[in-house]
Amino acid sequence: MDAQGRGRADDVDPADQWVLNPNTGEYELRLSPSAPQSGIPGPRRAAPSPSRMGAPGSRTTAPVAPGRDVPPPRRRRGAPPEEPLPGRRGRRPVKQKSKAKKALLWTGGTMAFVLVAGATTGYFYLKHLEGNVGTTDVGDAAASSFSKDEAFNILIIGTDKRTGEGNEGYGDAGSVGHADTTILLHVAKDRTNATALSIPRDLIVDIPDCKTKQEDGTDTVVAGQDGVRFNRSLGERGRDAGCTMRTVEAATGIKPDHFVMADFNAVKTLTTAVDGVEVCVENAVNDKKSKLVLPAGTSKVEGERALAFVRTRHAFGNEGDLDRIKVQQQFLGSLMRKMTSGDTLTSPTKLLKLAEAATNALTVNEAIGKVGTLKDIALELKKVPTKNISFMTIPVVDNPAETIKATVVVDRTRAPAIFDAIAGDVSFTEVKKQEKKEKAEVAARLKGTKSAASDVRVRILNGGAAGGSAQQQLAHLQTEEGVTKSENAGNAEAALAKTTLEYAPDQADQARRLADIMGLSGAAMKPGKSVTNAQGLPAMTLTLGTDFKGAGVKLNSSTAAAPNVDKSTADKAQCAS
Repeated sequence: MDAQGRGRADDVDPADQWVLNPNTGEYELRLSPSAPQSGIPGPRRAAPSPSRMGAPGSRTTAPVAPGRDVPPPRRRRGAPPEEPLPGRRGRRPVKQKSKAKKALLWTGGTMAFVLVAGATTGYFYLKHLEGNVGTTDVGDAAASSFSKDEAFNILIIGTDKRTGEGNEGYGDAGSVGHADTTILLHVAKDRTNATALSIPRDLIVDIPDCKTKQEDGTDTVVAGQDGVRFNRSLGERGRDAGCTMRTVEAATGIKPDHFVMADFNAVKTLTTAVDGVEVCVENAVNDKKSKLVLPAGTSKVEGERALAFVRTRHAFGNEGDLDRIKVQQQFLGSLMRKMTSGDTLTSPTKLLKLAEAATNALTVNEAIGKVGTLKDIALELKKVPTKNISFMTIPVVDNPAETIKATVVVDRTRAPAIFDAIAGDVSFTEVKKQEKKEKAEVAARLKGTKSAASDVRVRILNGGAAGGSAQQQLAHLQTEEGVTKSENAGNAEAALAKTTLEYAPDQADQARRLADIMGLSGAAMKPGKSVTNAQGLPAMTLTLGTDFKGAGVKLNSSTAAAPNVDKSTADKAQCAS
């Protein structure tokens, strides 16, 4: 909120300035003569800015008539489209999102909502912010809803399509908007940690066939391509963000649930909204191409200089994209620290500027474009401590098919362990697990008598653990633990993140014995029904999830750790070199 009007803007709740007009049925922005002049626009902007015209999924409205504070009413869902106004295109302009770097996307797309949602700015202002956000229908490439009780993956995309005033010097003038900067953000189910995995634009991948929505509302399938650069998964041949999501799943085995995209201008406006971000360089920088000039040591950058910092690739390392990714991760950590600092959290002016900058830059999939969902995601992200947010890049090696090295391929010796850890909801930082009090009935599952190990009858299924895990665990139970009435039942129908043990009520004593042997929690024990084993006798079902750490390793131990990987965390300042 601007504080340039009369009075103190900090004392005004934006929600209190909206009043229902009984004559129109619409909410109006009412400012008394003595009230401070609010910098908060109505739920619709008066006119689209030139930089947002022609971008997919953007929302535009007719100009507000002079003297009116009442935004035009929204068209109801399912209602036929209104006739275009004279002199305007019949179809809504589509929002072309330009390149957003990591710093913009994580913080702009989520943290700004965290701050606004926590600052009691009110429902109507959040509805206004929702109106800023563009949406794209990517079909079943994205989840149909957001769950507050599960781990989730958000694909953060920045394109190299240059739009917006003052951005002529960045990106490719002729680009259709490729996936130039991409992060797969995994947020743990218990919200103790998150992992931001960068995907190099020059990574060689197979792009699968993908269904996309055309301008006329029809669907078409864009043919896939094998052995091409990852950045071609967006923009080329009409591929949308859903194609990029499918490509990530094919390359990593991790399915993104949702996506967000943003543009150049957000880096400028976000850093300006928080009065600049501190960055550090080991050596003085004077990059002629990005026009970045910095002395050695710590500097504060905002606006154009901040954009130049995240865009430069000739000032650091080997002047390649992998080195630029590291610099951007350092910048992102600094921006996140600034956004969650006391002077930002306690300043309504900064909060509102931050929210406006972020939402004006965002395009998301339809399932998370609603104000309630955006708020829910923001509040869930707010729970993750910055010290437990890990930044890393997919391990890669030079493409062996090239004489002159220009692209990279996944390092198959190191990357699979990282993919498995993320899919298994494993933290890459030392997380102090806070013991949560389970409900009485859950905790009670572990209390009571335990049968002898020789009386335990169990069938073992592999539900997401490493190949061969069911047989290895079977051998361990039979030879080391005395659970001789056990058998390998093959693979489960669906993968599970957590190992579970299902049993009938009269098998509770067997379940407690097996839980004790394997270190299962009460939550992992699922009262249900028994199954019939190979001898025709009732048996329990043990399904090994992706959290299974190996035969003989208890689930409640810390024996199996996350893979060792080059990473940084959001809480620590680093100097680019």
